[in-house]
Amino acid sequence: MKTLVSRAFLTGVALCAAAGEALAHASERGHVLLLPTDYYLFGGMLSVALSFLVLVFLPVHGFERLSARRVALFPMPLDGRSLLSTLSFLALAGLVFAGFHGSRDPLSNPLPLVIWTLLWVGVTIVQGVLGNVWDWINPWYGPWRMLVRAGVPKDGFWRLPAWLGMWPAFVTLFGFAWFELVYLAPSDPERLAIAVSLYWGFTFAGMVLFGHERWSGRVEFLSLFFTMLSRLSFFALEAGDRGRRLVIGLPGYKLGEAAALPLSGIAFLLLALSSVSFDGLTHTFFWLDLIGINPLEFPGRSAVVGANSLGLALMFVLLFSAFMGAVWLGCRFVGEADVVKTGGLLAWSIIPIALAYHFSHYLVGFTINSQYALAALSDPLMQGWNLFGTAGMHVQAGATLGARSAWLIWNAQAVAIIGGHVLAVVLSHLIAYRHFGSARVATISQIPLAALMVGYTVFGLWLLSAPTVG
Repeated sequence: MKTLVSRAFLTGVALCAAAGEALAHASERGHVLLLPTDYYLFGGMLSVALSFLVLVFLPVHGFERLSARRVALFPMPLDGRSLLSTLSFLALAGLVFAGFHGSRDPLSNPLPLVIWTLLWVGVTIVQGVLGNVWDWINPWYGPWRMLVRAGVPKDGFWRLPAWLGMWPAFVTLFGFAWFELVYLAPSDPERLAIAVSLYWGFTFAGMVLFGHERWSGRVEFLSLFFTMLSRLSFFALEAGDRGRRLVIGLPGYKLGEAAALPLSGIAFLLLALSSVSFDGLTHTFFWLDLIGINPLEFPGRSAVVGANSLGLALMFVLLFSAFMGAVWLGCRFVGEADVVKTGGLLAWSIIPIALAYHFSHYLVGFTINSQYALAALSDPLMQGWNLFGTAGMHVQAGATLGARSAWLIWNAQAVAIIGGHVLAVVLSHLIAYRHFGSARVATISQIPLAALMVGYTVFGLWLLSAPTVG
């Protein structure tokens, strides 16, 4: 109890002392709820380890059949993808206009709230749970289809070189992560409006020149990341004899049909995970002490641009090396020569962990900032409008305050982290079984990766419990 009180006191002092420029990204944790450490760390580590041991003794054939089952719900005869995408483009154009001409306050202007909260947090969770909604609401498909109908070639004018793989998407994702986590003012409405406009134009030009599908699958990081996440979801649209139908299955059932990712795809997926983990790390007293910053006298983001840029890259390098090292060691155990292909298959099991970290890390910020978003969308230009009846709503910060709320948030975060890792262990075991064709060989090959997942579970829970600034 004394430990918790002292941590709360230090955190409060840090929050008061850390008075820097207020243009941080909209998902900063305005309310810091530190996860209690001991029982959560031990329980999480034990849960993931036991889940692997249980898989060793249970017949994998039953899991294989169960994971492949899907149930058809009802037909989906209408395809409104072009219409919804066009509406999404018009909405984005309106948000960019608000970014240039609306309030400079990131909590009053709808652009940063929609980009950092509703899109980067909300849509990510929807993709991983419900399915590939992004295919219908991305702001490029509708305008691109209009040009195709006007005579632009569907496959574009040029071809992307095969040797590029998914490295262009890796670069754009790293740029996005750097802008969000390191850049001085990622939520400044005008600067964000410029960034969004440039990225939309760059992406649309690429889709016209190289084709929508190729550009979305190899360069545009949002489409690639969201498509990967949707393979974990419960729902999907499948083509049948009588047209498309909506089906439902267990999480990850679509991974049975997934081909091995290239090395660039593995790097892309691990960068998505490492960047969110690094976002949590940068707020900890541990990181600030490591880079020589007094957390009780935080000088602002401008003082840590170099250190955080290097840290973002190093976090990816460490995770990528650990993952590929675990895969290589597992392959050595069973005499498998193709480490990259095996890693490309097993990388799909990282998706539950990436989704769990996203949910846990942004949960508190989303709870608060989604309310600000609803209010800002009703009056995007601060003209006294009330378009959706939410302009005057009072933001309920109490949703994250109090013992009961803290208990709910702690347990939601812990369950997500532990559950994501347990599901990752199960999916990794199934993928290894399909690849090697033997339950015994699959189990032996998974020992290093299971150990890595246990360690990363502890790391994730520690991030949620460590004293933080901001």
